[in-house]
Amino acid sequence: MKTNRFLWVWLLLTLVLGFGLGLAYTWVISPVEYVDAEPLVLRDDFKDHYRAAIAAAYASTGDLERARARLTLLGDPNPSQVLTAQAQRMLATGESSEVVQQVAMLAAALQGEVGTNLPTEIPTSSPEPIRQSISTSTSTPETSLPTSEIEPTNTPVPLSTATARPTRTSTPTLGAPYQLVGQDTVCDSELAEGLLQIVVINVTRNQIPGAEIVITWSGGEEHIFTGLKPELGNGYADFLMAPDVTYSVRMADGGTPASGITPSTCTASDGNNYLGGQLITFQQP
Repeated sequence: MKTNRFLWVWLLLTLVLGFGLGLAYTWVISPVEYVDAEPLVLRDDFKDHYRAAIAAAYASTGDLERARARLTLLGDPNPSQVLTAQAQRMLATGESSEVVQQVAMLAAALQGEVGTNLPTEIPTSSPEPIRQSISTSTSTPETSLPTSEIEPTNTPVPLSTATARPTRTSTPTLGAPYQLVGQDTVCDSELAEGLLQIVVINVTRNQIPGAEIVITWSGGEEHIFTGLKPELGNGYADFLMAPDVTYSVRMADGGTPASGITPSTCTASDGNNYLGGQLITFQQP
């Protein structure tokens, strides 16, 4: 009896020792190494780095076809949406504004492409405006966007084909400050209360993705970018305002700021009051 018990104990110890040695060999002595693995099997954080590298390459070369082919290797069902979500995460974690802008620009370019190619020249027609209900009680500057029904459009990012390194004509030109061309009160009970909406357009009224906007208030500052919500427009960005707080809005590249921005007081059809918003439009001359 004692001999059988000793035998079982010995077998158990042998199994435990063998199992431990096997783990030590595979984890420490000779771990598995992946060589030339497909991007599809990368960890989520490495995939983010891979997308950022693709966006940087696109910002340098303007080759959307090559960027789209590289993104295909990640197996994302909707690369534009994934890039948009990544840009929002990067912005929330304090990533470099230049890197965020590159990712947002690539997302906007993918969202706006027609077929497999981007247009090679700027459309001459003006884009449809963003849908918002604008209060007619607030006066609108002559150069502001229409104060009627405004509809979002996904304006493609044009590329110049004159040189091997095309210039994206819809991006802000260094040294060209923006002008404040619209500041309207928005009363729409279907929108979030205190929603500050900002639209950035160029001289041909095409919306500009990746434009940096600076929002400041007493004791705080926030940087946001256009193009992170391409379903609302490539030149669209928004921010939730708090009650009883006054904000100032300006473009990071300079120009006329919008100051004294506060949530508006609106009245619903049932007579109850609610916080409305503001719609601000900047244009690059």
